[in-house]
Amino acid sequence: MNKIEQIEDHISELRENLKNHELYYHLSEVQDVKVFMEKHVYAVWDFMSLLKALQQRLTCISIPWKPSNNAKTARFINEIVLGEETDVNELGVPKSHFEMYIEAMNEVGADTEKIVNFVNSTHLEKDIVGKIQSSNLKKAEKEFLKFTYKTIETNEVHKIAAAFTFGREDLIPDMFFAIIDKSNHNHKNKFPKLTYYLERHIELDGDEHGPLSLEMISELCGDDENKWNDVIQISVEALQKRIDLWNEITDDIKQRKPAGIVA
Repeated sequence: MNKIEQIEDHISELRENLKNHELYYHLSEVQDVKVFMEKHVYAVWDFMSLLKALQQRLTCISIPWKPSNNAKTARFINEIVLGEETDVNELGVPKSHFEMYIEAMNEVGADTEKIVNFVNSTHLEKDIVGKIQSSNLKKAEKEFLKFTYKTIETNEVHKIAAAFTFGREDLIPDMFFAIIDKSNHNHKNKFPKLTYYLERHIELDGDEHGPLSLEMISELCGDDENKWNDVIQISVEALQKRIDLWNEITDDIKQRKPAGIVA
């Protein structure tokens, strides 16, 4: 069993918990989808900070330009930036995936004012954790975001890559398949923007980005046992933060329903 397989084995139970989470069974009404999107959007947003942190450290964005240490990894990161920051929506219009998600939220009638105001109020990287802590977000939302930015603040690229790969990119296909399979299938016809967003992520992350992100981890850790141990720790924490967020969203959805009613 190689190092990547050992990590995947170590986190398999957490991944299964996410893949089969109770949350997906409660996304049966439009209001449920609204609640989910209004909280999940913060994960869509802070993913870009993980990606940009990797771009800063694994490609050259300074002047004068110099070749990166590994062109294959640099190409991988730049391809993801292209796809995430400047993809095309269902109409062929260039949009970031965050902007697509905001459009999908508007499509289902979810509130976008809170996330837009929050994003517009964040300016300096050094202030972001304090900004999150002082916000009116709920506990799991705060902890999810703070974990992301505290990982970035370590400035250790293998840790950032671990949160990106095992907490996000490597997880997204399974997670989104579960949402599509277990939620109301009529959503596909009712909400084309949301469906396009989900299917686009499945297409990119399952077929292209996921496998390459595992290669990136192997390159960054090499033969350093301490780095591999860090990757396991960060991956476990990232998945647990996601589970905590999913638990909080599930509770919010259940609380809005009349007693005894299960979606």
